[in-house]
Amino acid sequence: MDIKRKNVPHNTISRDMVQLSEDTGNVYETVMVIAKRANQISQALKQELHSKLEEFQTISAEDVAPTTEDTEQMDLSRQYERMPKATLIAAKEYEDGELYHNVAGRSKK
Repeated sequence: MDIKRKNVPHNTISRDMVQLSEDTGNVYETVMVIAKRANQISQALKQELHSKLEEFQTISAEDVAPTTEDTEQMDLSRQYERMPKATLIAAKEYEDGELYHNVAGRSKK
């Protein structure tokens, strides 16, 4: 996932929901679009992390020093913990107009 290259804040910021929901005309629809995208991002990050952690399981079968393996796994976990939350990424994508959504027969980008 190409989240590392995006300029997403790591902390929660207040947003004007009325202004944010101008294109849908409904605050609830806007929140649902952002929530669905956040769920997609979260699932993709989870799959990416699990695939990287599976590499350590195959390496451990080859008898590599366990202390080195543990530190590498911890570094990888810390890297994912430092990444911005999926909801912040989805909100930023929505603000930047990067999301395509189809709500009640209307297509918006």
